[in-house]
Parts: sequence; structure tokens; C-alpha cells
Amino acid sequence: MKIVIPGGSGQVGTILARAFHAGGHEVIVLSRQASDKFDWRVVRWDAKNQGDWTQEFDGADVVINLAGRIVNCRYNAENRREIMDSRVDSTRAVGEAIREAKNPPRIWLQASTATIYAHRFDAPNDDLTGIIGGTEKDAPDTWNFSIEVARAWEKTANEFVLPKTRLVLMRSAMTMSPDKDGIFDVMRGLVSKGLGGTAGSGRQYISWIHDADFIRAVGWLIENESLSGAVNISSPNPLPNREFMRIFRDAWGTKIGLPATELMLEIGAFLMRTETELILKSRRVVPTRLLESGFTFKFPDWQDAVKDLCERWRESNG
Repeated sequence: MKIVIPGGSGQVGTILARAFHAGGHEVIVLSRQASDKFDWRVVRWDAKNQGDWTQEFDGADVVINLAGRIVNCRYNAENRREIMDSRVDSTRAVGEAIREAKNPPRIWLQASTATIYAHRFDAPNDDLTGIIGGTEKDAPDTWNFSIEVARAWEKTANEFVLPKTRLVLMRSAMTMSPDKDGIFDVMRGLVSKGLGGTAGSGRQYISWIHDADFIRAVGWLIENESLSGAVNISSPNPLPNREFMRIFRDAWGTKIGLPATELMLEIGAFLMRTETELILKSRRVVPTRLLESGFTFKFPDWQDAVKDLCERWRESNG
């Protein structure tokens, strides 16, 4: 297959590009900076305007759009505008390129996020009956902004009528891989320093997916033509923060995990120029549509997943 990955230069894009290239597929990553440092082609685009990059879409089998400014920052006015515009503009550019292609891709996998769902503890959010967030009484304004972004992201993709291209909105949880500076690597660093304790109340759920299952899920979506629209990509077993971090510490071999109150987290987030939403929002997400379509997880449970990730991190880092 010919697979085009706009915005594929980040952690998740690299995971997919690496896997598809290893499987013998032709991979083209669209990035703001062209590069010849990879085993696959990297083509320059500005993530907004039509240009020479659109030629890659003609005859492609799959487009996986992952473009968007990182959200690990303070949600001030400038950053909010860049986060929103980078997602809406790039999604519109991809949709236009697919619409104008003489031989368009048969599937468009569009990045979205599990953050679109409501902050809740009482029940999981699946992709059939899950509650979209934005009206929770106990959710700060910054949390609602993330939901506004996710809704605008999906709305932009859904505006296109593409009779030859199936659209899937990937509401993904955190993808855990041992790659440098990925979410797992950051959390592992805290755990190794004795800082991987309970955050806040510890009741908030963490939704996650092992990188091997993420790759397999994307392949499953490509091949299963019955799946379109919003699909949750997450482990079927999210865990409360307290339990998630305890299992993480056990797997890494760290006995101490200092807890952090909400006030401590707010101060730390301010100093690190980020937001506590990434830590305190309860993301209790389950992948009902994937499971009902017959997909099986290699790592459905965090205990097995984190053990594998720790082993691979150690192998890669001596």
C-alpha cells in the first residue's frame, strides 16, 4: 500500500511510519521540514495551503492525518489559537486534497482524541453512547477548550463529501511506547526519580494503549470497511491514577512514589508551562466498536503492557 501521513514526524507518526515501512509499504510523511534522515520519504507542506504535496494523494491507498500543534503548553490566547488553527487548517487541507485527487485514497484516518469525552468517574465512555464533554460542572475552562478543539477537528473532517473515501475519526488515548520523549518515557522518568505517586485524588481514570496494539488497531481500521465515523482507540481496561501508578512503580522496580496534591500539580504545571488537565481529567474510555468488530488486544491490561514497555526501554537504553 501507499500510505501518506500528514503530520507524521511526531512520536505517533514515527511509530506508524516505522511499522508500515517495515511491513513493505510505501510511506510518505508530510512535514513542515523536508528530511532525508529516515527510511521513508518526508515531503514538505505548510499544513494549510494546497501545493505540490497534494500529488502524493493521487493513487494513495491510505491517508492518516496526525497534524496539529502539541498541547503540552499553557492555554493562553496565542497557544489556544495555534492549537485550534493547526488542527482545523490541516484537516481542511487534507480534505481538499482528497476531494481533488483523480484517484483518491480509499480511507482517510483522521486523528481525534479521547479527551472529547466528559470528565467522569461513574461509567466509561465508549464510541456508541459516550458522553461528549464540555458541560461538566467540575471541569475548568481549560478542559472545555480541549473539547472545543476536538469537536472542531472532527466537524471539519465531516464537512467533506467524499464518496470514494471512507472516513474514520480516531479518538485515541495516550499511545505508550518506549520512544524517547514520548508520554511513557516522561512518566518513566518521574517514576524512576520517586515522583510517580498518586496525582490529586488518584480517582481520575487514565486511558492508554500499548504501541503494538495502536499499530494493529490502525491496520484493522484500514482493512475493515464496515468501520467508519468515530472509533475509540484505547485499551479496554482504563485504570484510576492511583492503581495505574502503583503498577508502573512495581514494573520499574521503584518502591517510593511521592504523591502530589492538586495545588502542587497546579504550581508544577505553571512552572513547566503546561496544564493539569493532562493529569487530573478522568479519561475513562473503552473501545466498544473495535471489540465488537472482532479486534483483539495483545496487551489489554496495564500490568502486562508496562512490563513489556519497561523491558524494551531498558533494551534500547542499555
